[in-house]
Amino acid sequence: MNAERAPIPVAIPLFIGIIAISFSSIFVKWSASPVSIQAMYRLVITFLFMLPFIVRYRPVIKTIRRHEVWLLILSGTMLALHFLLWMGSLQWTSVASSTIILALQPVFVMMGAYFWFKERTTLAAMGGMAIAFIGVFLLIGSTGLDGAEGHMTGDLMSLLGTVAVAAHMLLGQMLLRRLPSLLYSWLVFAVAALILALYNMMLQIPLTGYSAREWGIFALLAVIPTVFGHLLFNWLMKYASASTVSMSVLGEPVGASLLAFLLLNESMNSLQAAGGALVMLGLILFLRKGRSKEQPMDIQPKVSG
Repeated sequence: MNAERAPIPVAIPLFIGIIAISFSSIFVKWSASPVSIQAMYRLVITFLFMLPFIVRYRPVIKTIRRHEVWLLILSGTMLALHFLLWMGSLQWTSVASSTIILALQPVFVMMGAYFWFKERTTLAAMGGMAIAFIGVFLLIGSTGLDGAEGHMTGDLMSLLGTVAVAAHMLLGQMLLRRLPSLLYSWLVFAVAALILALYNMMLQIPLTGYSAREWGIFALLAVIPTVFGHLLFNWLMKYASASTVSMSVLGEPVGASLLAFLLLNESMNSLQAAGGALVMLGLILFLRKGRSKEQPMDIQPKVSG
């Protein structure tokens, strides 16, 4: 597939997007609000921001079929579950561990595509996948930064959250065969926000009464990692190959870990560093050797961080 010529060098928005998504975990750590509230308002604010750009898709909305509605609901549910698990993991484990595990999402997408869409991959990619999972086992098996008992809990939550976002992306791959990317994102954000709102009400988590500082963090989560991160990556899919954009997953753990060191005074022990290095090595091999024939993926390369 020949991509269109970008109005600016692709490296510039790609770099901006990586920096933007790297801030996601920092904002979550800074907030004192429940993660379900952070996730809900992040999506609500993004939904409202996108609203003026959706008006032109009204004719397309009328053509959405019943089975596509159910797929949208399921995709939004997986996205809400991802936010609950991944953002929640940051209360238990380090930014580095959580984001390194989250970077495995292309691996889970490929595994799901193998069983769901019968897509094949190469032996080299499978070797990279194995190396990455060995790294994850090292991360999960290591002690926390301060020996905290919840470190393994946080890593497992991040792993399950990664599986959830991979399911969300596979559903998106089906829906985006017919729906425009921006419309799909907007509808899924709406479903996920509604599910998170119901979750908060069921657990009697207050929807209001948060400080101006917290509202500022909600807005930052919506604007920086979502608009200047994930939506920017969606736009990039018009001008760059899927593999190029997917490589951005390698940038977030590096960027987030550096920001966590500078802003949160977090560091990694030797076992975590070894595990993280293996995950990065495995992902590089996996993303470079991924598909036996590259197919255009009109899905969000990462809707997570």
